[in-house]
Amino acid sequence: MALRLVDKWIWDSWFAFDGTHHHVFYLQASRALGDPNRRHRNVTVGHAISTDLINWTQLVDALTPSESPAFDSWTTWTGSVVHDQAAGLWRMFYTGTSREDAGERQTVGMATSVDLLTWQKQPGNPIAAADPRWYQTLAAGFTNEPFRDPWVFKLPGQQEWTMLTTAAAIDATNQQQRGVMGVSKSKDLVTWQVQPPAGSAGQGFGETEVFQFEIVDGVPVLLFCCGPIWLSAERLNAGELGGVYSLPVAPDLSDVDFGRATLFPDIKLYASRLVQGQDGGWNLIAFINEVDGKFVGELSDPIPVTAHPVRGLVPKNR
Repeated sequence: MALRLVDKWIWDSWFAFDGTHHHVFYLQASRALGDPNRRHRNVTVGHAISTDLINWTQLVDALTPSESPAFDSWTTWTGSVVHDQAAGLWRMFYTGTSREDAGERQTVGMATSVDLLTWQKQPGNPIAAADPRWYQTLAAGFTNEPFRDPWVFKLPGQQEWTMLTTAAAIDATNQQQRGVMGVSKSKDLVTWQVQPPAGSAGQGFGETEVFQFEIVDGVPVLLFCCGPIWLSAERLNAGELGGVYSLPVAPDLSDVDFGRATLFPDIKLYASRLVQGQDGGWNLIAFINEVDGKFVGELSDPIPVTAHPVRGLVPKNR
């Protein structure tokens, strides 16, 4: 497999390209924990580089949880990296949970780097959190507050930045169908305004995780994942077991309907990313979730993909 660590499990990942090397940042936890379900609360962010997306060299870890009190005093979870050319910095947006909130409130923080190697968390963290006007929050009486997995990018033709996050609709009547896509906007990558969600409750998913938007071979595509515990009864009854989902969307995300999402054929993959190789082709890279009922916890080799205007992301015929 593309990236496997002898002593650690790997799961969610995100990528950056510096002109020479692909950098992958990933959630990791010690295999000495024994039970892979314990990894979520015993996590750090690892880092490796590659020129071909197959052979990786492990580097020093990127992030670890902060000392209490802090928004990320318990975990540093999934994020994304963008290059802020105006400031001459790389910015990593990532999810934090705190011991002060019993780990049930998820918010977004930021760290910066000049070289993608050494990261400094910003003093203003967190920079974005669920707005109770539209999203489920602890303060409103909900048992947890999902607002995680920030994906930061620019929509076609727009100058401002967009952040997509996992979130839950405040008006949801069914926990298995509460999933929406959180949306935030920024002009400078520092100050963010949380906006109403894209998609709505009742579209088939209790949680829509690890978003990514890309234009793949001319088709705007939204990518996310969902596990079986968060699938609607209708999707479970149709035989779905969860995995990587995609749906074609308008370039401005004005038509997001998760009811149209289709499942990627390889269901052992989870928390996938679309990564463009140096040849310009698109690849899907994800972690290997379960095989024969056993958690694997390593990254896959790149899978060449393209996009269909109805079916979304599909494997590319070689």
